[in-house]
This record gives sequence, C-alpha cells and structure tokens, in this order.
Amino acid sequence: MTTALTPGLLTLGAFMAIVPLLRRDSTQARAFLAIVSVALLLRYLHWRLTSTLPPPHLTADAVIGYPFMLLEAASLVAVALSLLFLSRTIDRTKAAGIDGRTTTDPGAPLIDVFICTYNEERSILERTIIGATGMEYGNYRVWVLDDGRRPWLRRLASELNCHYLTRPDNHHAKAGNINHALKHVGALPERPDFVAILDADFVPRPDFLARTISLMDDPTVGVVQTPQHFINPDPIQTNLAATDVWPDEQRFFFDILMPAKDAWCVAFCCGTSSLIRYAGLVQIRGFPTDSVTEDYLVTLRLKEYGLTTIYLNERLTIGLAPEGLKEYITQRARWCLGFMQIIRGRSGPLSRTSKLSFIDRLSLVDAFMSWSAVYTSKVAGLVVPWLFLLFGIKAVQADLTELLRFFLPFYVWHGLTMAWLSRGRSLAMMTDVSQLIAAPAVLKAVAAGLLKPKGHKFKVTAKGGDRDRRFVEWPLLRLYGSTLLVTLAAVAYAFILHLRGENIAYGGLALAWSLYNAFILAVVCFVCIEQPRKRKAERFDRNEAVLLRQDGKSHLARLADISITGARLIDPDPPLPGSTIECRIYGRSIAAIVVRRTPDGFAVRFEEGMDTRVHAIRAFYAGEYVRAYRGVRALPVGKALLMRLFG
Repeated sequence: MTTALTPGLLTLGAFMAIVPLLRRDSTQARAFLAIVSVALLLRYLHWRLTSTLPPPHLTADAVIGYPFMLLEAASLVAVALSLLFLSRTIDRTKAAGIDGRTTTDPGAPLIDVFICTYNEERSILERTIIGATGMEYGNYRVWVLDDGRRPWLRRLASELNCHYLTRPDNHHAKAGNINHALKHVGALPERPDFVAILDADFVPRPDFLARTISLMDDPTVGVVQTPQHFINPDPIQTNLAATDVWPDEQRFFFDILMPAKDAWCVAFCCGTSSLIRYAGLVQIRGFPTDSVTEDYLVTLRLKEYGLTTIYLNERLTIGLAPEGLKEYITQRARWCLGFMQIIRGRSGPLSRTSKLSFIDRLSLVDAFMSWSAVYTSKVAGLVVPWLFLLFGIKAVQADLTELLRFFLPFYVWHGLTMAWLSRGRSLAMMTDVSQLIAAPAVLKAVAAGLLKPKGHKFKVTAKGGDRDRRFVEWPLLRLYGSTLLVTLAAVAYAFILHLRGENIAYGGLALAWSLYNAFILAVVCFVCIEQPRKRKAERFDRNEAVLLRQDGKSHLARLADISITGARLIDPDPPLPGSTIECRIYGRSIAAIVVRRTPDGFAVRFEEGMDTRVHAIRAFYAGEYVRAYRGVRALPVGKALLMRLFG
C-alpha cells in the first residue's frame, strides 16, 4: 500500500513546491497546471482502457463495465474541457469606469430598466424597485413588468415613481414579458439606447448602470453581464449549518468560470444583472423564445450580428438565492432543460446554419458534457461498487493498490489545481453533494430536452414565503436514503456475511469506494432535511459607533448587527422598551422603536414610513453588508459536516 501511495505523495510534493512561484492571473501558469492535470488524466484514462476492462464477452462484467467506462471517459472529457477554459482569465474592473457626467447628465444614453416579476411578494419587490429608482445615473426609466397582473403592485409602482406594465397573458413566460416591454418602449417617442434586466429579487447598487455602460463604448459589445451575489445562504449552506465556512454554490461559476469564459470570448448573458444594447435586441427581434433559458440564447443570437457578451466581475446587484431545496432543484433543472433545447436548436454546436465560431461551439459542448456526462457518471458511481459486493459483478478489473498508483496522482494534482485556480471555491466532496442533490431532476431534464425540445413550460424559482418550520424533502430523502442503506448493506454482506477471499484486493477498492459514497450520501440525506429560517430579513454583524438621540440628549453606542428593518446596539444604559429614539444610521437620523433589552444593550425596529424604508433600503444595499467570502477552509467545512452528521 505504501508503494501505491508514493506517486500521489510525489505529486503533492511537486505541486506544493511549484505553486508558490506562480501567479493566478498568469495565463502561462494556469495553462501549465491545466496541462499537467490533463497529462495525468490521460495517463489514468490509458490505464483504464488498457488494463481494467472486462474481457469483451457477453458477461455481466462486460455489460456493466463497458458502459461505465464510456460514462467515465465522457466525464473526463468534460474535466479536460473545463481545464481548457480555466487556463485563461480576464478582469475588466480597470477598463470599467464612471464618467461623472453620466451620473447627473440627462443627456446621457437612455437606459430602460426592466424588473421582471410574476408572483413575488411585496417585501421582495419593494426593495428591488427602491434600489432601482435610486441609481446614480442621469437618464434612465424603471419599468415593473408584472406578469402576475396585481393591482397592489401597480399602486406600489406609482407610489415609488416608476412605470408599470402588464399584458393579458403569460405567453413565453419571462422572455415574452420582456418582449412585450420592448415593443412598448420601442413605440415611445424616446426609445432607449440600452436595456437593463433585473429579476424581481435583485437589488442594484447605485453604480450599477454607470459601471456597466462604461464598457458599452465598444460598439461590438452587445451585453455586459455582472455576477449574481446573494444576501441569504442557499439551502445547502443552511441545511448543513455551513454558512460561514462554505460559499453559495454559484460563487465558483460567477467568480471563477465566467471570467475564464470571458477571456475566451464565450461569456454569456445570465438574465438578471445585465445591460443589453437595444439596437441588438431589435436586430434579433427581441428575446428568443425557443428555450426556457432565453438569456443564454440572447448571447448566441447576438453573435450572429457580431455583438459579443463581456463580463464585469463586480458585485453590482444583490439578490436572493433559492431558499428551499425544491426551488434550488427547480432552478437547476430549468437551466439544464433550456440548455438541452439550445443544443437541439439552430444555435446548437452541431448546427449547420449557425454562424457561431469554433470556440463558441466548443463552449457549448463543454456545458453539454457538464450537464449530461458528469451527472450520469456520478449516479453510476453509486451503483458500480455494490454490484460487486452483492453480486460479484466486476465492472472495473483492478484492485485498490493499482487504482491508487494511476488515479491518485491525477486526483491530487487536479484537486489542488482547482482549489488554486478557484481561490478556494472548489472542493470535490461538496461538488459531489450538490450534483447528487440535483441529479434526478437534471437527468430528467437532459432526457426531456433532447427527446422533446419544444413545448416545455417555464418554471419560476419561488422566493420568499414561510420558512419558519423544518421540512423534509421526502422524495429525495427516500431515494438517497435507500441508496445509502443498500450501500451499507452491500459492505456488511461482502465483508461480514460472505467474505470473498479470492477477490479481497478488489473488495478493498469496492469497500473504499462504498465508504466514500456512504459519507456523501449521508450528507445528501441531511441536506434533504430543511432547517427553519426564522428571520425574514437577513442580519449582518457590525462593529461601529452609532449616535443615539432621545429626549434632547445624545450619546454614542455600538452597532452590533443590522438589517433593513432594525438593529441591535450595545449600550450600558439602554432605553426602556416601547420608547422612541433617533439613530444616526445609514448617514441620516432614523426614528426607531425600542423593542427589547438585551444582556449588553437593546434592539430597535425602524419606523415603518415609506420615506424611512426608501432611505434604509438604498443605503443598506449600497453598503458592504453582504458576507464577504474569502475561500473554503477545509477543516471548518469538515467540522461543520461532522457536527451536522453526528451532533
């Protein structure tokens, strides 16, 4: 066993010796790490193809072994493609700027801001509209596009001084809603130069328009896309009690992958938080409706007219991550379904009529392999080891020591490379968890999109609602709980009840494989148990001085935490509950009611007048209150998982 570990240990040592000499923004450094990773991948793949396949006869070993090998090879191709795109990156922050004239000049290019909504609740829409109407740009209009046809939203839009649009039906869902608005603004005496898209829950920072439009000076730019950042934890973070040590699942995509795609000129529109050239939308006749991921398709159609999508990696909007597991899965299944519709459509990678370049087509293949091959191989990897333990079906003709010699060097180098390139946003174990959670819905979407690309309805990701109680996602828990029980039963059967002496070496491989699967499945099962979220407004820890005023007297206190609705303060002489005070927060005095005393101070609720809410929401979302993520810390992640499993 020691000899089998030697190649992996040497790989670890080589990586640790080399990586301090490299810069993350260096294309040469990134390419070097990717090339070594691919070389080790090919070494492993060659061994798998030449030394581990069953004899090509009609046996159970071959019937399982050869398809599994094809799946594994396809997933490794996906890994190689992802490494290719990650070998470059670009940062457009220095290229973006703010022209002081555009923030106040009414003659600046006109931007129409579309807030797309269907069924979101008032508290969510109110903060988005307030943020949108408070941006620092001299010439823009805000439009609430209400596909829910709600009278109260019309009144709210009027109260907050923005335009309101609705339509008689919901044809083509979000894309149809936007196209209806495009037709409306196109008929106005003053047409927009650009259109900004915001989902109902994404609050823009004051400089969103000014920063993105600065990159539109290049007439070949059709879309400026910005990342999605979230004010709340996603369900995986919440259900594993790992909010402070593990990032939301989208951080790798928006912080690492999108800048890399942009460096290859294959960044794409992600719907919300984007600025789009109006003339380009006119050329392509609005948002495409032949995919439920109309945003990605916008990029592909604009490319037919020479307009590209670029990516500005700055936190310019803040939204809500899916708050429940069902919503999380629905969102990913919709993304997958929409992409499969694109694959089957005229903008697919194999389309003869498409004007896409080779690198655009390769990027589409990369995404297709990530959705189809990777998820399928993950599921197959749960089954193969216990087929041997229970039935003696040997799909992989190797033992544990052989596997370690060929697989471990690739696993070590690739894992460390991904951690380094992603600045700690990638951890193989947690990637397996998130992929397995969505796997049933994703694989169903793959099949549905490829076999029947038309006729699918757009499924909205629900936001808000009551999250105060524990909830179990029973269909998933039954599926993965049963898989966990079968895995453990297979281990017990093979190594306790029916030890296969002549195959103990391969049994060691199946055992190690099964134990890893069991751990991942146990984590997945705990994710399926939704933990309550008692606070409706996210609160953030602070440590700063606050001026308080009551009955004509002023003194300083310490701000302990804050939300858009209230705050907790540290004060040795707290006022009585029910009394009214003024707090110098958000740059102005805000009236607040003392709701309770705490051991070290008191808590307040801000007054509920619209003027106070407008100021509080704009200042809150303009501030640095969202959790800054600095990278995965492996030990705290492990501790959080163990406490969740055994605590």
